[in-house]
Amino acid sequence: MVQIIGAGMGRTSTMSLKQALEMLGFNPCHHMMEMRNVPDTADGWHKAALGEDVDFAALLEGYKASCDWPSAAFWRELRQVFPDAKVILTERPEEKWWQSISQTIFTSLRLPPDPNAAPTRPAQRAMAKAVIIDKTFGGEVDDRNHVLNVYRAHNAAVKAEVPAKQLLVFDGADGWEPLCAFLGVPVPSEPYPSTNTTAEFQGRWTPEQRAAAGLTS
Repeated sequence: MVQIIGAGMGRTSTMSLKQALEMLGFNPCHHMMEMRNVPDTADGWHKAALGEDVDFAALLEGYKASCDWPSAAFWRELRQVFPDAKVILTERPEEKWWQSISQTIFTSLRLPPDPNAAPTRPAQRAMAKAVIIDKTFGGEVDDRNHVLNVYRAHNAAVKAEVPAKQLLVFDGADGWEPLCAFLGVPVPSEPYPSTNTTAEFQGRWTPEQRAAAGLTS
């Protein structure tokens, strides 16, 4: 059963949070990258993005935590299914976030698909576009002011609606201490994870995709 709901948008250090939560015993933690391990659920998340009724408990069956899209887009629905779960809202300075998401997720979803990708990848890609581009940002991902307004409104809604005792507003730069205090677990001896930088994200693109994105190396 899901014990932690990550409500932060993608590119707010959600991959680092996934790794951190799994290191703390909340394993596995759902994340967009995790969709490659459960490709059959892409259709369910896609239907949710279209406003259809879905079984969120089934989509997250076997997971102790969730963060990042697609699940972060449905934090309200997940709180209804898992009312006792704690909520973590990851944030980062908005200009850094805009630069990151515009150079990674927004670009990636408009690049030509990898012809050598697994057969399940087109469905996952279509789901990601439906959840992120269409549902979250209304298709207007080139409008910086609009995107930032959506980001601000999302974060404000989480803070307003989740009871303070169930909510941690978290910046990964703050490290283990606030996260472990919130979850009531010991602080690990290992450094807090830091992964999936813009360069690492772009590094997963094919040479053809990198060229289409205007990257020369």
